[in-house]
Amino acid sequence: MKSILRTLAFFALAISLVLPLSLHAADKYPLSEGTVKKIDVAGQRIMLAHGPIENLFMPPMTMMFKAKDAALLKKVREGDKVLFRVEEEKNGDYVVVSIKAAKK
Repeated sequence: MKSILRTLAFFALAISLVLPLSLHAADKYPLSEGTVKKIDVAGQRIMLAHGPIENLFMPPMTMMFKAKDAALLKKVREGDKVLFRVEEEKNGDYVVVSIKAAKK
Protein backbone atom coordinates (compact mmCIF):
# COMPACT_ATOMS: atom_id res chain seq x y z
CA MET A 1 0.00 0.00 0.00
CA LYS A 2 2.83 2.40 0.89
CA SER A 3 4.52 1.80 -2.45
CA ILE A 4 1.29 2.65 -4.29
CA LEU A 5 0.94 5.90 -2.32
CA ARG A 6 4.58 6.79 -2.99
CA THR A 7 4.10 6.10 -6.70
CA LEU A 8 0.97 8.27 -6.81
CA ALA A 9 2.76 11.05 -4.92
CA PHE A 10 5.68 10.84 -7.35
CA PHE A 11 3.39 11.11 -10.38
CA ALA A 12 1.48 14.02 -8.83
CA LEU A 13 4.77 15.85 -8.24
CA ALA A 14 5.99 15.10 -11.76
CA ILE A 15 2.76 16.39 -13.33
CA SER A 16 2.85 19.59 -11.27
CA LEU A 17 6.40 20.27 -12.45
CA VAL A 18 5.46 19.72 -16.09
CA LEU A 19 2.45 22.05 -16.11
CA PRO A 20 3.31 25.64 -17.06
CA LEU A 21 3.48 28.02 -14.13
CA SER A 22 1.11 30.40 -15.89
CA LEU A 23 -1.69 27.87 -15.50
CA HIS A 24 -1.23 27.97 -11.76
CA ALA A 25 -0.95 31.77 -11.63
CA ALA A 26 -4.04 32.37 -13.77
CA ASP A 27 -6.20 30.41 -11.35
CA LYS A 28 -4.68 31.94 -8.24
CA TYR A 29 -5.34 35.61 -8.98
CA PRO A 30 -8.58 37.31 -10.05
CA LEU A 31 -8.92 39.40 -13.19
CA SER A 32 -7.82 43.00 -12.71
CA GLU A 33 -10.24 45.93 -12.97
CA GLY A 34 -9.67 49.10 -14.92
CA THR A 35 -10.98 51.79 -17.24
CA VAL A 36 -9.95 52.12 -20.88
CA LYS A 37 -8.37 55.55 -21.39
CA LYS A 38 -7.01 55.20 -24.93
CA ILE A 39 -6.84 52.57 -27.66
CA ASP A 40 -4.09 52.58 -30.31
CA VAL A 41 -5.19 49.94 -32.82
CA ALA A 42 -2.30 50.62 -35.23
CA GLY A 43 0.26 50.26 -32.45
CA GLN A 44 -1.67 47.37 -30.88
CA ARG A 45 -1.66 49.11 -27.48
CA ILE A 46 -4.19 50.09 -24.85
CA MET A 47 -3.98 52.60 -22.00
CA LEU A 48 -5.69 51.47 -18.81
CA ALA A 49 -6.29 53.23 -15.50
CA HIS A 50 -6.22 50.14 -13.34
CA GLY A 51 -6.50 48.96 -9.80
CA PRO A 52 -3.96 46.54 -8.35
CA ILE A 53 -2.75 43.85 -10.75
CA GLU A 54 -2.34 41.07 -8.22
CA ASN A 55 -0.63 38.48 -10.45
CA LEU A 56 2.16 41.03 -11.12
CA PHE A 57 2.10 42.58 -7.63
CA MET A 58 1.57 45.95 -9.34
CA PRO A 59 -0.11 48.89 -7.54
CA PRO A 60 -2.90 50.98 -9.09
CA MET A 61 -1.79 53.38 -11.84
CA THR A 62 -2.46 54.42 -15.43
CA MET A 63 -0.23 52.93 -18.08
CA MET A 64 0.00 51.77 -21.68
CA PHE A 65 0.07 48.02 -22.36
CA LYS A 66 0.71 45.98 -25.47
CA ALA A 67 -2.19 43.79 -26.60
CA LYS A 68 -1.33 40.17 -27.33
CA ASP A 69 -3.77 40.21 -30.23
CA ALA A 70 -5.24 43.21 -32.06
CA ALA A 71 -8.66 41.51 -31.90
CA LEU A 72 -8.68 42.14 -28.13
CA LEU A 73 -8.83 45.88 -28.80
CA LYS A 74 -12.06 45.51 -30.76
CA LYS A 75 -13.86 44.12 -27.69
CA VAL A 76 -13.76 47.42 -25.78
CA ARG A 77 -14.08 51.18 -26.27
CA GLU A 78 -12.56 54.20 -24.57
CA GLY A 79 -14.34 54.84 -21.29
CA ASP A 80 -15.36 51.20 -20.76
CA LYS A 81 -14.91 49.63 -17.35
CA VAL A 82 -13.06 46.36 -17.99
CA LEU A 83 -11.81 43.15 -16.45
CA PHE A 84 -8.46 42.08 -17.86
CA ARG A 85 -5.42 39.86 -17.45
CA VAL A 86 -1.88 41.11 -17.99
CA GLU A 87 1.18 38.89 -18.13
CA GLU A 88 4.86 39.77 -18.20
CA GLU A 89 6.83 38.62 -21.22
CA LYS A 90 10.41 37.34 -20.98
CA ASN A 91 11.69 40.70 -22.30
CA GLY A 92 9.91 42.54 -19.46
CA ASP A 93 6.99 43.95 -21.45
CA TYR A 94 3.52 43.77 -19.92
CA VAL A 95 0.93 42.35 -22.33
CA VAL A 96 -2.85 42.25 -22.09
CA VAL A 97 -3.77 38.64 -22.86
CA SER A 98 -7.50 38.92 -22.18
CA ILE A 99 -9.98 41.77 -21.73
CA LYS A 100 -13.74 42.13 -21.51
CA ALA A 101 -16.19 44.86 -20.64
CA ALA A 102 -17.24 44.67 -16.99
CA LYS A 103 -20.89 43.98 -16.38
CA LYS A 104 -22.78 47.11 -15.40
